[in-house]
Amino acid sequence: MANSNSGEEFLKDFRIPKYVLVPESKSENVADVPQCPVLVFINSKSGGQLGGDLLVSYRSLLNESQVYDLGQEAPDKVLCRIYANLEKLKRNGDKFATNIQERLRIIVAGGDGTAGWLLGVVSDLKLSHSPPIATVPLGTGNNLPFAFGWGKKNPGTDPQSVKQFLDQVKRAKEMKIDSWHILMRMRKSKEGPCDPIVPLDLPHSLHAFGRVSDSNELSMAKTFGVSQEGCHTFRGGFWNYFSMGMDAQVSYAFHTERKQHPEKFKNQLTNQTTYAKITHSQGWFSSPRSQSAARDIAQFAKVKIMKNDGQWEDLQIPPSIKSIVILNLPSFSGGFNPWGVPIRKRRNGGFTPAYVDDGLIEVVGFRDAWHGLVLLAKGHGTRLAQAHRIRFEFHKGAIDHTYMRIDGEPWKQTLPVDDETVMVEISHLRQVNILARHGCRSKSVYNPESPSSQGNEEDDWDDEETHESPEYRKFGAADTFKLPEEIDISHLS
Repeated sequence: MANSNSGEEFLKDFRIPKYVLVPESKSENVADVPQCPVLVFINSKSGGQLGGDLLVSYRSLLNESQVYDLGQEAPDKVLCRIYANLEKLKRNGDKFATNIQERLRIIVAGGDGTAGWLLGVVSDLKLSHSPPIATVPLGTGNNLPFAFGWGKKNPGTDPQSVKQFLDQVKRAKEMKIDSWHILMRMRKSKEGPCDPIVPLDLPHSLHAFGRVSDSNELSMAKTFGVSQEGCHTFRGGFWNYFSMGMDAQVSYAFHTERKQHPEKFKNQLTNQTTYAKITHSQGWFSSPRSQSAARDIAQFAKVKIMKNDGQWEDLQIPPSIKSIVILNLPSFSGGFNPWGVPIRKRRNGGFTPAYVDDGLIEVVGFRDAWHGLVLLAKGHGTRLAQAHRIRFEFHKGAIDHTYMRIDGEPWKQTLPVDDETVMVEISHLRQVNILARHGCRSKSVYNPESPSSQGNEEDDWDDEETHESPEYRKFGAADTFKLPEEIDISHLS
């Protein structure tokens, strides 16, 4: 950043007057519209002390009213208040407010869970032009910021580092990013606890949802011959990945340890070292043959993908696959790209490179951690499919539970013990705007610089009918995508 951009003149490009942010405050005469007005949301409990330090630095440089601590106020309330005030000012002829809204950008500082929270809130608000979002990597994995060029190492929190980041935000380009909806249903147990999953063990983006449309094609009654009244329903979504199997098991063990002993997880390097130790101890590198076979995905789940003609097709899962990753972004487990870069898809088969806005998810399988390590040599996992929708149907098998993970947030999922059924379905929802730095690894299917930018006529798909049912109207289950009140934000990466 040039020295001329280091002082007050530079910061004027980002500051928003208080009257725009706080309803009923006194109007101000402002000479120039800032080039890059920003709202900043910081998880002050992310990254050990880093989140709190970053909050102090941003508030010292910008208008304090445009910097928010997510531990104090939820982003949906903030954005609803600000956008309502912007609309009021615009109706009163305030052209300054109009320009602010057109140029507004959002910065979110935290881990992947925090970034996904903000993206989900903006998605649910369905603004005519959603403000693009830049992500500051404060978590352990930081897959989402890494995918868009913001790095994966925890940033500096001093004022000069913040100014450098602001300059990068101003220069960043806008991209679209797909979001993916998850619908999970399971029969209510005849015996045992009423809730199949302890609420506090759920990832922040998955919520209980009671109302089920009778006309919904995914109803358990139509799919499995099961009464809807006898089902638990959960829904949510993700931006980066959904995974199932041994990788999610390791993540669950890590998160459990961090909840029980938070004092041991104070910096990124320690967290990553602990993660590696747990990976080894969980048998992800090696396990007894009998235990290994029981963990094969094909032993307890049937996987189906929907083709362009609307018909479900069985997806053959090779033996020994112990983990499946449903990937939207080219960054997983600290920055690896499990999909790799296949040649352009031909009409007679094969796969396309991965794009973040093409309405397709990439399905990758892994045998064990050693298989995953081929990524270090710029390899890839076992490519299984690219799809608009995918469904997992779990049946009674060799194990009574498995592990699942949404954008870094894991949970333990019970599996059928009798004739019960558990179903997870993933489908495309909508898109929001995100900010990306030049040369980032995420690619757009519409970017003329991409080798396959012409698009793929075979991949046209219309999800409007899906969106009409209540389960699909929102990214989250609440009025907007937000954390349940009982969940401590310190448990969110």
